[in-house]
Amino acid sequence: MNTPKLSKEDVLNAFQFRHACKEFDATKIVSEEDINFILRTANLSPSSFGFEPWHFVVVQNKELRELLKPVAWGAPLKLDTASHFILGLSMKAPMTKWDSNYIMHMMKDIKQFPKDVIEMYSKFYREFQERDFNLDTDKKLFDWASKQTYIALANMMTSAALVGIDSCPIEGFHQEKAEALLKEKFDVDTNKYGLSYMVAFGYRKDEPAHAKSRRKQEEIITWKK
Repeated sequence: MNTPKLSKEDVLNAFQFRHACKEFDATKIVSEEDINFILRTANLSPSSFGFEPWHFVVVQNKELRELLKPVAWGAPLKLDTASHFILGLSMKAPMTKWDSNYIMHMMKDIKQFPKDVIEMYSKFYREFQERDFNLDTDKKLFDWASKQTYIALANMMTSAALVGIDSCPIEGFHQEKAEALLKEKFDVDTNKYGLSYMVAFGYRKDEPAHAKSRRKQEEIITWKK
């Protein structure tokens, strides 16, 4: 495996370039190669215990995009202009509970753990849920899964910025109504998956109106030497 050779300057430049793009240039389309690269970085993202509690729906169908508008007040302009529009789904309790079929599938078939390691890993994961993080309700388990799915979101947006592609993360939607729509029109099993966020990708129509503003680094970091 080759050691990455990106310069720090290139990485920071990508972070400066990235902004929440409100309107995209609808005439410019992200190539299949580039969107697959972005999705690959989601696929390679880390997750707690490595259980990947996510799924991503790429919505290119115009009729389906139209259906999203009434339940996603923060998305209409992006739905109209973005090259690619993605729904970030997170697994619900039936998928992520320590003794679920999915977790067993991950350990046995994906990670290919031997039997004794599966038993040990299951014990650690059960203790993590029941003791360490107190994930004792369906809501807590979904919120925990969403934390992992947001890691993939950050990686997708950063990888996009590194190759000059714009993005906009979206939480401006009515979760209950959106999930009802996903169940009815998008073939999403909402017993297993919930909607954590939406994200649009494309190329900016205009430059940002304001320079990026952030608190000083000293305000957000405490060193204990």
